[in-house]
Amino acid sequence: MSLRTVARALPTMLRVGFAEAVAYRAEMLVWVLSTTMPLVNMVLWMAVAKTAPVGNYGREDFVGYFLATFAVRQLTSAWAAWLINWEVKQGTLSMRLLRPISPLWAYASENVAGIPMRLVVAAPVVVTSVVLVGAKAIPQTALGWGLFLVALVGGWAITFMANIALGALSLFMDSSQKMMEVWMVLFFVCSGYMFPVELLPGGLRAVIDWLPFRYQMGLPVEMMTGAHDLPTALGLLARQWAWVVAMFVIAMGLWRHGVKRFAAFGG
Repeated sequence: MSLRTVARALPTMLRVGFAEAVAYRAEMLVWVLSTTMPLVNMVLWMAVAKTAPVGNYGREDFVGYFLATFAVRQLTSAWAAWLINWEVKQGTLSMRLLRPISPLWAYASENVAGIPMRLVVAAPVVVTSVVLVGAKAIPQTALGWGLFLVALVGGWAITFMANIALGALSLFMDSSQKMMEVWMVLFFVCSGYMFPVELLPGGLRAVIDWLPFRYQMGLPVEMMTGAHDLPTALGLLARQWAWVVAMFVIAMGLWRHGVKRFAAFGG
């Protein structure tokens, strides 16, 4: 498969993916409703900070943080792991493998094509955050916006590659559903989704800094709310993109070996 073939097919795949996102907008709404945990956490942490700040976070800071978390969650999510598991069970992965374009490009295009629909949900939340918190709810400079976008793309890339890796595990076992559930639990606890990573004890935070979860969610949120000076931000982005590369290598290795095994057993 050449890059020229991919480049020719990609616009069509994105159009089809967007059409599906529009056609299944009710499903998207259900998914959005299932990702409202940051709004619940915002209320809880505002109550905790009612009498005094928690660390560096006052009530207003928690509003900005968790509204940013909700918005970033919409734009960095991926669901390829569930789709791969389902297609392996149903046998429909075989049809994808017969096409001239790798299924991975199809999964990626379907995910990316849904972003405009999710942006419709995220944008009003960001506007609400600016109204409630002020201009500090979003990056203040062009450089700040650039760093935020780099972190956002990196967060999506880690999430997508993790999905491919977890989905590929279903090519080696009956189902990788349990592994996906473990990953999600670790994501909720370690990513900054439930609470700012900064509030954790120093030793635990140091461990989390070397795991991929923070770079899926927490770092884009921190970049959006201007939590770091430039040297710190650049160092964290370097770690994030190191994880992008690492997850790419892991995902590609599992996928290629899994597909060979799938084909060998007549999948």
